[in-house]
Amino acid sequence: MKEVSAKKWIGASSIHLFFLAFTFVSLIPFILVFMVSISSEDSILQNGYSLFPSQISFAAYQFLFNDFSEIAKAYGVTILSTLVGTVVSLFITALFAYPLSRPELPFRRTLSFYIFFTMLFGGGMVPWYITYVNMFDLKNTIMAMIIPNLLLSAFNVLLMRSFFASSIPESVVESATIDGASEMKIFFKIVVPLSLPIMATIGLFNTLAYWNDWYNCMLFIDKPELYNIQYLMTKTLTNIQYLLMKSNSSAQVGELLATMPRETVRMALAIVGIAPLMFAYPFFQKYYISGITTGAVKG
Repeated sequence: MKEVSAKKWIGASSIHLFFLAFTFVSLIPFILVFMVSISSEDSILQNGYSLFPSQISFAAYQFLFNDFSEIAKAYGVTILSTLVGTVVSLFITALFAYPLSRPELPFRRTLSFYIFFTMLFGGGMVPWYITYVNMFDLKNTIMAMIIPNLLLSAFNVLLMRSFFASSIPESVVESATIDGASEMKIFFKIVVPLSLPIMATIGLFNTLAYWNDWYNCMLFIDKPELYNIQYLMTKTLTNIQYLLMKSNSSAQVGELLATMPRETVRMALAIVGIAPLMFAYPFFQKYYISGITTGAVKG
């Protein structure tokens, strides 16, 4: 018995050590990005990227937050569009996916094929852009960063439909129907509480999509006060690259670049953009793993 217990302990310890090592290796790129972002520009040019910078400097963050009001406003736009978009998108996705999971729904297969068809073919960028700008008048509005391409995802609908079909007991729904519960009451009182894993999973997908989106902002937003954080960071990086190209032809630009962080500011941009999500992800992880594995069991 002691020999068996010792083998089990060694096996469990080996697995724990393996995953601890794997976790540490996975964190190295993030640590490297952060350490480079707080390194001095001279140390980067002389020694390259290093986990142990020879000289600490916060010049990159000082450069980015030189106009803090602009950063704060961009963060506000991003947080607002992410919260509103995630909640509304999750609600619409659930309302669409649940009927598709019910076997008694007429034309269920046709509707499922219709939503799947949108994953394969699209109308093209020009009619897509004209529709949102001319017909829905979303130009320079916060809704332009919520609706186009992000509000409803066919993949999320099919994933949630699979979860409903495989994880919600048919007997529970039938019992509620016999007791006189309406479809809406069954959905909100029974289905939604039993579907927290897939809700958290799709919610995380939506949060990542909205938080990382800069494309819609680039296409539909011309007003600087409506820039989100990702587009503002992209625009800053583009401006730095433009200055680098012009540095050879202009002495004034060369002097400006001599005092401005370049390599370190790229890493600082990554930290500013991803840091909030890194703090939020651990709260979703438990439900995320459960939802993505259960939802993929049955199509």
